[in-house]
Amino acid sequence: MEHTTNRITLRGTLQNLPEFSHENHGKRFYRFMLDVPRLSGTVDTLPVIAEDRILDSVDLSGGQMLTVNGQIRSHNSKTDGVRHLMIFVFAVTITAEDGEPINEVYLEGPLCRKPTYRLTPLGREICDAMLAVPRAFRRADYLPCILWGRVAQQVSACNTSDVIAIEGRLQSRTYTKLTEVGPQERTAYEISALKALILEEDL
Repeated sequence: MEHTTNRITLRGTLQNLPEFSHENHGKRFYRFMLDVPRLSGTVDTLPVIAEDRILDSVDLSGGQMLTVNGQIRSHNSKTDGVRHLMIFVFAVTITAEDGEPINEVYLEGPLCRKPTYRLTPLGREICDAMLAVPRAFRRADYLPCILWGRVAQQVSACNTSDVIAIEGRLQSRTYTKLTEVGPQERTAYEISALKALILEEDL
């Protein structure tokens, strides 16, 4: 199998029929949300973007679960002069099949800023890290990751440009942001790391 520094496999339930997202180089792309339950019962609702030719090969009317293979992508969007980092799954293949939910991610790339280590109110160790995962044509996807416990300790000692490999899942999290027009509920997407490996340290 070809090695890739960015891969994700999801299996979940289609929340809505795909809607047109954008056109790029003559190709039309559509967006939909996929509900992927965790073992705890919490459901991650994750955005997927797929080219129309991929969707045309799948029967979306039967109510089956969908298996999506692809990559996690990031895109900088500007709204009212404020930049937002958009996170989504870029589908390479989609199949309609039933089975257990799947949410498996592998990422590999350098840290683009110093990780932030802290304790939760309950005393649990947590580390926030941002990976710059290489993409074709000298581009990169900037992907927020959270690490816990011993893995958090390990990565918190790393520096910018250290190359990290992460295995985990893509999750959604709702939060309330105070704005000029009042509180607004928003959704953040991040990779929750189950394992991490330091591949190369910046000396």
